[in-house]
Amino acid sequence: MGTVTIGVSIAVPEPHGSLLQERRAGFGDAAAHGIPTHVTLLPPTEVADTALTAIEAHLTEVAAAGRPFPMKLSGTGTFRPLSPVVFVQVVQGAEACTWLQKQVRDASGPVARELQFPYHPHVTVAHGIDEAAMDRAFEELGDFEAEWPCTGFALYEQGADGVWRKLREFPFGGSVVPPQAGHVERGSLPTSQL
Repeated sequence: MGTVTIGVSIAVPEPHGSLLQERRAGFGDAAAHGIPTHVTLLPPTEVADTALTAIEAHLTEVAAAGRPFPMKLSGTGTFRPLSPVVFVQVVQGAEACTWLQKQVRDASGPVARELQFPYHPHVTVAHGIDEAAMDRAFEELGDFEAEWPCTGFALYEQGADGVWRKLREFPFGGSVVPPQAGHVERGSLPTSQL
């Protein structure tokens, strides 16, 4: 029995995903080409390879309970000095992402885990590079914007080469993006809101 490193995330669609990946590489982030542009729902997590079937079944249930919602990215932020990261901010859809990641990591599920930092949905555009390059990423992407209807999420596995590859997509149970999805109250979201 071996182990694999998995992650669950919402992909940033084209053309935005490739553009941000190229910009990340341009800032000198060596990991850029091995990481598809995304909003994390489950950070890198080591699991037994025999657990993948149960994990996929769990993610299918989470997705079935979810509903499409509007996602919007705008401007930059940083976790410095706590963590050497510059990111593009999620300005619409953050509440839904927070609800989803809680369901993915639920204590009753196969990938229950604590997080190193409080959950904050974002799209990393620079990580662990020199400060001048981090400042450049923060400034140059300060006016970046993108929006799309989020209709599901995906399970990824990190290969021995460090590259993240999609194993499977999990579409949400509903097909209509509710207009109120971007304007819900903070806190726990009932399934009917997603």
